[in-house]
Amino acid sequence: MYLGHYAVALAAKKASPNTSLGTLVAASQFIDLIWPLLVLVGLEKVAVDLGNTVVTPLHFVEYPFTHSLLSVLIWASLLASLYWMFRGSRTGTLTVWLAVLSHWVLDFFTHAPDLPLYPGSEKMVGLGLWNSLSGTLVLELGLFILAVILYLGTTRPANRTGTYTLALFLTFLIATYAMNILGPPPPNPGAVAYSALFLWILVPWAYWIDRNRHLKSGLGRRPTRLRYRGKRL
Repeated sequence: MYLGHYAVALAAKKASPNTSLGTLVAASQFIDLIWPLLVLVGLEKVAVDLGNTVVTPLHFVEYPFTHSLLSVLIWASLLASLYWMFRGSRTGTLTVWLAVLSHWVLDFFTHAPDLPLYPGSEKMVGLGLWNSLSGTLVLELGLFILAVILYLGTTRPANRTGTYTLALFLTFLIATYAMNILGPPPPNPGAVAYSALFLWILVPWAYWIDRNRHLKSGLGRRPTRLRYRGKRL
């Protein structure tokens, strides 16, 4: 799952308008943001296995600290607690918690049975939608289109930057998604991990978008948003 995780962030803006899109992107993709770091230090393992599934050649050998259900619940609670400390918003805190958890739920639908329930678990789960290209495209593109509609119904550009940054953001997501499916397989696990680190760029990019878009009339209370060191959370 790739576009689906960003779909959660975009759609969550409707549920919690005063939460920055950057925070929502960080929450919905948090598991995949820390995953390459743990791969590079040897705590988790991935392999390139052509034919592993129809959609991706990646074989996720071990990732108990990022992608087990128990670990995701812990990460979700940690991020939600941090958000509560800085923002004190019940709606935003719950939204952040659910956004982190949604990552495991969406992966459960797409992954082959390789998701552990907890670190050390011998039982692996996953419905394996990645074995159907058409099914995967319907789910991911459907979620993404719906999320974009919801986001555009929640915000409006404050200036040209608010228009162009969002357009480029969406274009970049679609282009990289197409490359992941249609492009050549990565040469080795190290290349997978290093390329995944570029996902971090999308977090400040999303904050940039949020700073240049306003909530539509009647949604949220943007003037009262708390700032931490000059940054909206």
